[in-house]
Amino acid sequence: MNAAYIVGNFDVAELAFLLFFGFFVALVFYLNKESRREGYPLEEEEDGKILPGSLFDGEKKTFQLPHGRGTYVPEDVARDDVNVPAVQSFRAAGAPFVPTGDAMVDGMGPAAWANRAKYPDLTFDGRPRIVPIAQSHELVIAPNDPQLVGFPVVAADGVTVGKVSDIWVDQAEHMIRYLEVETNSGKKVLAPMMVAVVHGNGLIDALLPITSDKPEYVEIDAITAAQFDAVPALETAGTITRYEEDRIQAYFGGGYMYATPERSEAWI
Repeated sequence: MNAAYIVGNFDVAELAFLLFFGFFVALVFYLNKESRREGYPLEEEEDGKILPGSLFDGEKKTFQLPHGRGTYVPEDVARDDVNVPAVQSFRAAGAPFVPTGDAMVDGMGPAAWANRAKYPDLTFDGRPRIVPIAQSHELVIAPNDPQLVGFPVVAADGVTVGKVSDIWVDQAEHMIRYLEVETNSGKKVLAPMMVAVVHGNGLIDALLPITSDKPEYVEIDAITAAQFDAVPALETAGTITRYEEDRIQAYFGGGYMYATPERSEAWI
């Protein structure tokens, strides 16, 4: 029985317990440091003062970007400006902000965007991922589906703002991502396909031996006709960067809350 002891009364079971306890404590420290690689150190909401770090703060992790675009280190640039064009609804930590300007342009709430990289998203072989359908890799609209180009575009206020002038497709997912809308003023903007509803003769109407006179148009109820003029424009024709994608998606997404005054009010 005495063979189980290592030194004196210190046996194998006690050694195993101490090893497990030490491993568990080290694991807690490791997981806490890993969870604090991004977004730390914290800062005060009101004055932006950087709070002191802690024992658990970890080093920034470096990510190798695809297609030879170098490396990415989170927060390797200046921290975001906390002077947003809004005021808190009441003085308390965590109180919601009320926009003081155009929330959709200023990027408030659901209209917020991230400063993504200013280069296009790419496919696995290095080609631009989202392009006009004519520049895609042999992508076409099925003959039985609405061709969309030339369809009138109706905004949330029921006003016809323009017409569809082109279709932008995702070459990796083989789906429509954006509709290019030429407004009545001649400006061309992109609208996410997810906020568009196509009205007209569907596949069933085409198969039935009857004549359907349903009007064909695209409804975009995210924003009003006047707000199409402020849609973020592309810097280079025929190319959309990740930064521009986030701005456009945020603008239309924010319209569901800020496009009209009643949308931001409570339902009850």
